[in-house]
Amino acid sequence: MKEFWSDRIRDAVPYVPGEQPRDRKFVKLNTNECPYPPSPRALEAIRAAADSSLRLYPDPECLSLRRAIAAREGLREDQVFCSNGSDEVLAFAFQAFFNPEREIVFPRITYSFYPVYTNYFGLTCRRVPMNPDFSDPIDALCGGNGGVVLCNPNAPTGIAVELDVVEKLLQANPEVVVIVDEAYVDFGAQSAVPLIRKYPNLLVVQTASKSRALAGLRVGWAMGNENLIAALRCVRDSINSYTVDRLAMAGAQAAIEDEEYFQSLRSRVMATRAWTAKALKEMGFTVLDSRANFLFAAHPGMGGRELLDALRQRGILVRWWNDEPIRDWLRITVGTDGEMEELMRALREILG
Repeated sequence: MKEFWSDRIRDAVPYVPGEQPRDRKFVKLNTNECPYPPSPRALEAIRAAADSSLRLYPDPECLSLRRAIAAREGLREDQVFCSNGSDEVLAFAFQAFFNPEREIVFPRITYSFYPVYTNYFGLTCRRVPMNPDFSDPIDALCGGNGGVVLCNPNAPTGIAVELDVVEKLLQANPEVVVIVDEAYVDFGAQSAVPLIRKYPNLLVVQTASKSRALAGLRVGWAMGNENLIAALRCVRDSINSYTVDRLAMAGAQAAIEDEEYFQSLRSRVMATRAWTAKALKEMGFTVLDSRANFLFAAHPGMGGRELLDALRQRGILVRWWNDEPIRDWLRITVGTDGEMEELMRALREILG
């Protein structure tokens, strides 16, 4: 029953997040959260910010946080925009840069929020079929469109493209905005941030949720030409000027400034990813070359849904999509070494 619903949302199909269980304890490898705690400096900054100043609104410009990001990336502060998680940044970007009469293009298999935004904001899109090896169909994203969205590394495949490929997209689409969603870039891919000075149509989106272990704070940011940043601010200030709270700003800034902890954390995840991929292959799995904090894997002897259910019965959650091209595949978040060893034991038992 949808009484009183507006026509705009009556037929909307919302994004479905990964399961967050409440009824029992699971080994949770389904939502790409970091398996390790945030930087101690971030936690201390959050505690210090939890004082009487919470009675006041936060800085709507997120100036200190933007300065920290700009300093790390070699940008100016007017080339950085911060908001309540990278999903919100992307939602603002879809409204700021894309028009209903021109198709947005993105790969057929990618982050499933992109088609949700497209439909919700009354836009149109063309979802380009993947190459047979699940790599991105770059040539089909070059020209003849109203905007490009590229998740790099891609989700859920984990496959990344090199910087020259991103530059090819920018050169082929000079009249429209190219959004590069780098939620997972810190786990072994090349960031497109160095191209910002050269291409005024490039918007790079990143998050504190993955490589900085702050998914619970909800902080994301975009980097690009100051004209693009101004457009994002226009959308934000037409909806809610205070999108990032005081505690989130303090924690994210400290995490960004703690480079040593960041490098240690990402290295641990990448090392665990490497041995996990090797172990899965030894069990007969096909595993794509991931540059993210997850692996995309399929086994010839058992379907994806069957494996999903069998793992859940054993207290392990992974992610599966009922989508024909990837129905036999599972996305497996890289957890701690102990969690991945538990996954291996369960898979050996399931596969016999």
